[in-house]
Amino acid sequence: MNLTQFNYVLKGDRHQPTILFLHGFMGNCDDFAQVISNLEEFCCLMVDLPGHGQTTVQQDSDYQMPNVAQALVQLLIALNIKQCILVGYSMGGRIALYLAIHFTQYFQGVILESASPGLSIQLERDRRIAQDLKLAEQLETSDLADFIQQWYGKPLFASFVGHSDYPQAIARRLCNDPYKLAKSLRLIGLGIQPSLWKSLPKIQIPLLLIVGELDTKFVQINQMMANSCPHATLQSANNTGHNVHFEDPFQFTQLLKDFIARLSSTID
Repeated sequence: MNLTQFNYVLKGDRHQPTILFLHGFMGNCDDFAQVISNLEEFCCLMVDLPGHGQTTVQQDSDYQMPNVAQALVQLLIALNIKQCILVGYSMGGRIALYLAIHFTQYFQGVILESASPGLSIQLERDRRIAQDLKLAEQLETSDLADFIQQWYGKPLFASFVGHSDYPQAIARRLCNDPYKLAKSLRLIGLGIQPSLWKSLPKIQIPLLLIVGELDTKFVQINQMMANSCPHATLQSANNTGHNVHFEDPFQFTQLLKDFIARLSSTID
């Protein structure tokens, strides 16, 4: 039995369409705050994912993707949210994609930001698992601030590090428990998660794939995703890297609103 106790924030008019936001690794429910400040016409639900923020779990299996997804659906049911729009960034995007595939009925549309369906080649999975295990050990044995500096030293995050609000983002990440972050890497990291590539053609709800144009690796991944999924639209955000919603919240919000407007016109 999954006993995950989500820390969450529910903001806005419950009579309006609900948007569920899932953050990335080392993030929390405040990560989309700048985006949500421009979404007054919606009800927004932000959660801390297992291993992050103030969410608590009872057992290690609660970190695994199928169980995280099931727990999120249980939260929607408990809040009497019958359907919503789902937004996920990076790690949160991988979870959102799993939800779109396995719990389709709960979502009108899904927005994946810098997300991946996982790794389909076993050798690549094995390498990534070994890498994540090493990083998890670092989290447990070294200073969290040093780990964060190393993590964001990757070329993937160059535009994120260069942003004027970078210090505030790091301050939020320092509030996490490194031992719980290590469990997240071990149990829901990119290598260990099930590959979702073969399920993409089966998705029957609209998907918006958002990537930053400077993030060449994920531009390529998401082009392949768009080609595999008949209901997916790919949007490249100008002058941004991996973390589009942080680097340019206005542009991200506009892409989100445009997608929801298209959803509404289809439903009407």
